[in-house]
Amino acid sequence: MEDPLKARLDKLRRYSDSVTRRTSYYSDITKIDNKNTASSLGALQKAPAPGKKLQKIGFLMLWIPEPTGVTCAIGGPMIVAGRYLEKKYNSATIHDIGYETKNTVSTLKDFKNSIM
Repeated sequence: MEDPLKARLDKLRRYSDSVTRRTSYYSDITKIDNKNTASSLGALQKAPAPGKKLQKIGFLMLWIPEPTGVTCAIGGPMIVAGRYLEKKYNSATIHDIGYETKNTVSTLKDFKNSIM
């Protein structure tokens, strides 16, 4: 027969170990929280899109009536540069990555089900 005091002591030791582990995790998490980490996570949440901004500014300059035509000469290349940046610059966010991952997993499940 097991001694109830020893069982209670063992239970208290397990609680103590759990609390010390949890506090060490929390202290590690607070070490992560600095300015560089916050800016990196913010960039992943909302990625900048310079290509779209250049396109919008180019279209605005193209449609502004001006007698000398300087804005028309500047607006066209800005639109082209914006299209190029939109193709080359990766403006994916975490939401986009999750969406594409979900689509890939569902496609793989459909492929697996079609084979079996």
